[in-house]
Amino acid sequence: MEILAANITKRKDGRYMGKFIAGYDDNGKAQYQYVYGRNYNEAEHKVLIGREVASRYLSGRYITVGKVCEEWLNAVVNRVKESTFVNYKAKFEKHILPVFVDIPCADLSAGMINEFINKKLAEGLSASYVRDIFTVFKSMLKYAQEEYGFRLSLKNVVLPKAEKKQIEKISDTQQKRLVSHLRANISLTAFGILISLFMGLRIGELCGLKWSDVDFDNKILHIKRTVQRISSANGSRKTKVIISTPKSETSFRSVAIPDFLMEYFKMFRNEADFFILSGSDNVIEPRTMQYRYKKILQFAEVDNHNFHKLRHTFATNCAEKGFDVKTLSVVLGHSSVNLTLNRYIHPDRSHERKLMNSMCMRL
Repeated sequence: MEILAANITKRKDGRYMGKFIAGYDDNGKAQYQYVYGRNYNEAEHKVLIGREVASRYLSGRYITVGKVCEEWLNAVVNRVKESTFVNYKAKFEKHILPVFVDIPCADLSAGMINEFINKKLAEGLSASYVRDIFTVFKSMLKYAQEEYGFRLSLKNVVLPKAEKKQIEKISDTQQKRLVSHLRANISLTAFGILISLFMGLRIGELCGLKWSDVDFDNKILHIKRTVQRISSANGSRKTKVIISTPKSETSFRSVAIPDFLMEYFKMFRNEADFFILSGSDNVIEPRTMQYRYKKILQFAEVDNHNFHKLRHTFATNCAEKGFDVKTLSVVLGHSSVNLTLNRYIHPDRSHERKLMNSMCMRL
């Protein structure tokens, strides 16, 4: 066998054989890949291509979770909302990186990730939150595989089953007591609470309402923004209030205003384009609204609950009054009808019994 140049030899059969390092075994010993050509140039060309492919594979083979995390966050920062980016970053910094930061992505296994999941559950995190952590981790690993050319199977990762919490609506008796108190002590805060109870707005959407969002002629309310308090993206413990677009594309919506609420819109109407809840250019953040709501519940002698229960109560009331699910889904700003059905609509037994008896009476 004639040696013509480094890594290329001429065989006795006239063909040219080239070799290049394709990887290393567990002991660090080089593993070679062989290619053949009808002439020297063809063999050399195949060696050069092979080296390039192998180099890319090897660089990807040993790139760590920490390195890819940095790259992935830089890739998505301008593609997602600021609040979403902060959420992603927090999940990596608090949960994923402390465990996997120096581990090569290609060395990850279902066993390692299942152990991580079980540990997080043992620490007291909810199944739903652990699933969210894995979803972010999986998105980053998909990016790593596409960029660095290795394959990683996660089909044996076993996610915990998220338990659906049964949220009861505010009872009819307590709703009446609350509404009576709000109407007797009407203010911009009380008005805001009535909007959420009778129109199903999220607290952030309510805080983001401006007078320009109200179509007085057609009695329509346009939901265009939301208010949130988020952590700072620079890693400090400081938080800040941001005004951004609604939760999703379907959260941009226009909702018919009930006639009795329209009277309050007219009562508080301001020609300046102020925020409705504050009556000024200053926004009232959800945390402040939640605090004010708790105080009102005390004065109204209504059982304590969080502000979001108003939205759940609105959805359940609509279902009990015969709203079709598609219309209700649009009013709530959900991305699918299934989300409306699974998350909010849990009519109580008394309503279920009325429907059952009504069905029997027709036979």
